[in-house]
Amino acid sequence: MKTKRFSGWSLLVTALLSLLLTLALAFGALWALIGPEGLSMAEAMVLINARFVGDHDIGKAADAAMDGLITGLGDRWSYYVDAKGYENLKNSKDNAYVGIGVTVSYPEGEEGLYVEAVAENGPAAAAGLRPGDTILAVGEVRLAGEDRNRGTELIQGEAGTQVELLLRGGGGEERTVSVTRGRVEEHPVSYALLADGTGLITIQNFNSRCADEAIAAVDDLREQGAERLVFDVRNNGGGFLDELTRLLDYLLPEGPIFRSQTKAGRETVVSSDAGCVEMPMAVLVNENTYSAAELFAAELQEWDWGEVVGVQTFGKGFSQQTFPLLNGGAVNLSTAKYFTGQGNCLIGVGLTPDRVVELDEEQAAKLRARILDPAEDPQLQAAIAAA
Repeated sequence: MKTKRFSGWSLLVTALLSLLLTLALAFGALWALIGPEGLSMAEAMVLINARFVGDHDIGKAADAAMDGLITGLGDRWSYYVDAKGYENLKNSKDNAYVGIGVTVSYPEGEEGLYVEAVAENGPAAAAGLRPGDTILAVGEVRLAGEDRNRGTELIQGEAGTQVELLLRGGGGEERTVSVTRGRVEEHPVSYALLADGTGLITIQNFNSRCADEAIAAVDDLREQGAERLVFDVRNNGGGFLDELTRLLDYLLPEGPIFRSQTKAGRETVVSSDAGCVEMPMAVLVNENTYSAAELFAAELQEWDWGEVVGVQTFGKGFSQQTFPLLNGGAVNLSTAKYFTGQGNCLIGVGLTPDRVVELDEEQAAKLRARILDPAEDPQLQAAIAAA
């Protein structure tokens, strides 16, 4: 007769001990990863769901808590966005969005939104909007007083839906148009060959398609007979690392063009190959030149490949990653320090131009609105002379 090797109680006790050990290990791992503060936040969520008797929107409360958590880090480059904000963020990094395709400003002392630019082949262009128009009303809402600040929000909407706009043309005539909202692709790069032989390349950001468009602009300008190149990265907030390094690799000779270091101390070095563009260059910067745009100018200066003209840049030195969350939102978090190819850090220092040239308030406003005439732009004229 065979006897049982283990009794039922023995198996049950063993299973319970295994479960307790697993839970202890899991708790220890959580403690190591998020600490007592993170566990306390989870505890608070459990208490709210189990005990709170007031009317509330738990999603809204969680969004506020996440925003406070990331804001509390004290890093202006790290932030939380809810689900809608994350969609907008992805669209901006793609240089695309759903809308009508206009750039507007708010003229002081006037009603309505002034149309500065109309996206080529966009919904607004198809409906007949032109630069110089003023949007006086969206649907039944007149854009005056406090409602003026709601103008862009009222114009936005889902693709395929329509919005009715009351417009005043440059000559004072009024007309009503219906615009079907749709996907609008923005060009991060624009360029022109100026009368003096300068190829002016304006880079709005280093997001999707920047490198391809900038390289195509350089090639086209050289074919047109450009004698020098001026890159304008004023008011450029930066963008993707690979867009930056692809453009630098195309322009610069062989050598290191970017370095980064993670929290764990792991260093990454990106280098350029031997192919380069050899012609006089300059780059325009200002106090709103950040991140990849700062590094772009810094590398041209470091390689002595182009003069930097304008005013001191801000001095950003952290790169970010965006982490999607289960609630549909995302955390954009600083995860590495970055440096120039030679290892120089710009944090809190910024980039000092080779030639310091300032704009007055009127010129700066026109630059932001993208209507500053090259002949009236002292920074551009100084860059042309320096290249």
